[in-house]
Amino acid sequence: MNIKVLIVDDEKGIRTIIKKILDKSGGFEVIGDTDNGEDAIGIFKEKRPEVVFFDIEMPGCSGIECAKILTDIDPKTIIIFATAHQEYMSDAFQLYAFDYLIKPFKVERVLQTLDRIKKINKPSYGDGIDKIIKHEKGLDKIGLDKIMIKNKEGISFVDTKEIVLVQREESNTVIYTKTDSFTTSISLSDIEEKLDNAQFFRSHKSYIINLSLITKIYPYGRWTYVVKLKNTEKDALLTHEKYEEIKKLFSL
Repeated sequence: MNIKVLIVDDEKGIRTIIKKILDKSGGFEVIGDTDNGEDAIGIFKEKRPEVVFFDIEMPGCSGIECAKILTDIDPKTIIIFATAHQEYMSDAFQLYAFDYLIKPFKVERVLQTLDRIKKINKPSYGDGIDKIIKHEKGLDKIGLDKIMIKNKEGISFVDTKEIVLVQREESNTVIYTKTDSFTTSISLSDIEEKLDNAQFFRSHKSYIINLSLITKIYPYGRWTYVVKLKNTEKDALLTHEKYEEIKKLFSL
């Protein structure tokens, strides 16, 4: 199945070039293209592309602003900034963009990025990577290792020992346990404060993971990694800085 791509750039010529490069690479399907961020958000919500090419300086909503909105809906969206402005790279780092291409970009440079995306989307990618495990280490904490979560269904009591990960999803926060999930409007930071930091780790702006359930870590983009966890088909993202912290935690 082809990887779905959205292209957002106010220059039609650039959108055409990116389409041609995608076609040359193969394995990608352009599900939409637009010259502004507002339309990009609508297309994204309707068609859910896995990859979004963003220019940064556009009329109305900038590429950086729109990327923040899209990654709050789906943190695993692969964001590639293609811009003539190198000075926005630090902002891209904060968003954990998959790549940052400086215009005029070379075709081979873009093809390298697309090849990395295709490798990530292969189910077998990351097999053989050394495991980094073998270590066991309103919202209210109510004792007995439980937290109380208020949501539209009422109040849920979540056993913290059962939590696998917590993530931002569809502009909400979702707590995934071994057997269930709980959706709330409470911020990730507020939940992080209530969890034991010896067991739970903020791996990324959109994820908190249970350290004792890590089974595998492998590269994802230039500045991020993917974390595989026990007891769930969900996975999490890990920034390069947090990856270095985890290596220290699990060092013998």
